[in-house]
Amino acid sequence: MFLALRELKHSKMRYVLIGGIMMLIAWLVFLLSGLANGLATDNGSSLKNMKADAIVFQSEVKLYLHRSLLPMSKLDEVKGVQGVTNAAPLGMLTVTTKDSDGTESIDATMLAIQPESFLAPKVIEGQALAANSGQEAVVDKTFKRHGVKLGDELKIQSSDQTVKVIGFTTGQTYNHLPVIFTNIPFWQKIRFAAPGSDSGIQNPISAIAVQSQQDGITDMLNQKLSGVETVTRDVALQNLPGYKEEMGTITMMLAFLFVIAAFVLAVFFYVLTLQKSNQFGVLKALGASTSYLAKNLLGQIFLLSLVSIVVGAGLTYLVAAVMPGEVPFALDNGVVVVYSVILLIVSMLGAMISLRRIAKIDALQAIGKVE
Repeated sequence: MFLALRELKHSKMRYVLIGGIMMLIAWLVFLLSGLANGLATDNGSSLKNMKADAIVFQSEVKLYLHRSLLPMSKLDEVKGVQGVTNAAPLGMLTVTTKDSDGTESIDATMLAIQPESFLAPKVIEGQALAANSGQEAVVDKTFKRHGVKLGDELKIQSSDQTVKVIGFTTGQTYNHLPVIFTNIPFWQKIRFAAPGSDSGIQNPISAIAVQSQQDGITDMLNQKLSGVETVTRDVALQNLPGYKEEMGTITMMLAFLFVIAAFVLAVFFYVLTLQKSNQFGVLKALGASTSYLAKNLLGQIFLLSLVSIVVGAGLTYLVAAVMPGEVPFALDNGVVVVYSVILLIVSMLGAMISLRRIAKIDALQAIGKVE
C-alpha cells in the first residue's frame, strides 16, 4: 500500500476525478435501489405488512383482489381445514373520495375487515375500528397531506355514502394508493350498490386471509376447497398489477449500472497502467515483484472504490432525508450494504485487465534499454 498511497497523494486531481465518477455510479445505484424499494412498498405495503401466511382468492381471477368474489360462508370452510389457526375476511375496492370541503379528490383503496380480526391495522392516532363502527374508518396517514383530520368526513364519489375518519395508521398502501380501513357491511353497501354486481353470491367478500404454522397449507386449502386459489402472501404480493414490471425494469437498470461500473473502472485503470509502464519497469528492474505491484494496484483500487461508495451512500441518505413524502422512496440498510459489496467486487474485477498488463511488462523494454 506504500506505493498506492504515495501515488494517490501525488496525483490528487486524477484520482479525485476517477473517484468522482465511481461515486456518481454508486449514488445512482443506491438511488435506484431506494426507488425500487419505495415503489414495492407503495404498491403493496398493506399486503407486505399483513399478518397473514396465505390468501384465498376466487379461482381463475389471476390473483387479482379487485376481481375476486367469495361467499362469506367460505370463511367457515377455510377455518375447518386442518392446520388453519385463524382466518379473516377481506374486501377490496378502489374509490375516489372528496374531503370535507369538497374541494379535493383523493384516490384510495378501501379494504374491508372485521375490526376484531388480525387484519386490523395498528392505530398511531385516534381510535381503532369497533365491531359497531358503522360508517367509520381508519386511514393511512398519507391523507394528512391532503388536510384530512380526525373527525373529518370523506364523501365516496359515485355513491351517496360518507365515511368518518376516527383514526390514522401508517405503512398502509395498495396499488400506490393510501388505504381506507372500514367494516365489511359498509364496504358491501358501496361495492354492490348496483343490482347484480354481487354475481348472485350471498354476503360476498373479496378474499380470505389465513394464518397457519403448517407447511404446505396453500396446497391443502386448494385440495379441500372448491372454486378457490390459495397462495402465500408473498406470491400474492408478486402478482399485484404492475408489480413485476416495475421491479423488473429497475432491476435491469441496476444490472446495467454494475456492468457499466466494471467497464468504466477497467478502462480507467488500464489506461493508467499503460501510462505507468515505464515506472513499473523501473520498479521491476530494482527488484519489485509482479505480485508486489499487483497488490499495490488492487489496494489503490479498493481504497478509491471504498471511499467513493461510502460518499455515494452518504449522499443517498442525505437525499432520502429531504425527499418529499409524495415520492415513493425507501432505503433498506441491508440492500445498501449488499450493493456496496457488489460494487467493490465489480471494481476489483475491473482491475483484472490491468493486472495482466503488469504481469507482461518487461523491465528492460519498459525503461527503453531494449528495442
